[in-house]
Amino acid sequence: MYNKMSGFSDEINKDVDIQFTVLNKLGIKYFEPRGINGTNVSDLTLDEAKALKEKMNEYGIEVSSIGSPIGKIQITDDFEEHKKKLIHTIEVAKILGSKYIRVFSFFIPDEKYAEYKDEVLRRMKEMTDIAEKMDIMLLHENEKGIYGDVADRCKEIFDFVNSPNLRGVFDMANFVQCGETTYPYAFNLLRPHIEYMHIKDALYSDGSVVPPGYGDGKVKEIIAELKASGYDGFYSMEPHLGSFEGLAALELTDEMEKLPEGGEGTFTLAFNTFMKILEG
Repeated sequence: MYNKMSGFSDEINKDVDIQFTVLNKLGIKYFEPRGINGTNVSDLTLDEAKALKEKMNEYGIEVSSIGSPIGKIQITDDFEEHKKKLIHTIEVAKILGSKYIRVFSFFIPDEKYAEYKDEVLRRMKEMTDIAEKMDIMLLHENEKGIYGDVADRCKEIFDFVNSPNLRGVFDMANFVQCGETTYPYAFNLLRPHIEYMHIKDALYSDGSVVPPGYGDGKVKEIIAELKASGYDGFYSMEPHLGSFEGLAALELTDEMEKLPEGGEGTFTLAFNTFMKILEG
């Protein structure tokens, strides 16, 4: 199995012991911490982060990236307080042994992208300056509703900041939900900046999230391109299948055989379907 598989294991269960038990069962050695026993990873105290690191050691689990909410605020919200949160999150990341922190480029009111462009770029540069000083890499995710929700604006950010401490997370489902063509357009435009992959898929028709390869995200084509180019970064599972209406239609397929109930089952489903693509 590819040795840099990871995932948002809080989608399995909020209890970190259950998260790690399932990851061990699946042979996944990394996780992308977001919800830790009901608390966001960026809100952990340093002592809580140290306790989490001990728990990770107990289960043989490492961190791929911090799944932080940094930058997931309105562009009009106070930035000075948010910078303090970034600094604290970097301190947590260092305790957990992560060189990456996932970030966003701020929600934009009423889609006024041109009006807030300069402020977005200024903030992203300032955040990256902090990352450079603290020796960590920020990974910008293309989340719907933020400034960098489509490929062109993601590229604007990378080109303006122009730092090795700001790289990209490529999320196929998020691009689909924004009506973006994931492949070849978005992928080819952003390929020089892609450091990390989030694995989920979605449908253009209604934006619903489906298992990898079952949607319009061109997962198979993108993975084939990455493999051909020698990509050796992380693939982080983010199933988002809790409300997947088409899940019942898969119950008689191989993917659904003997799967456990609840979050473990949907996480396992997404993982198994992706591994067939990755190893196919």
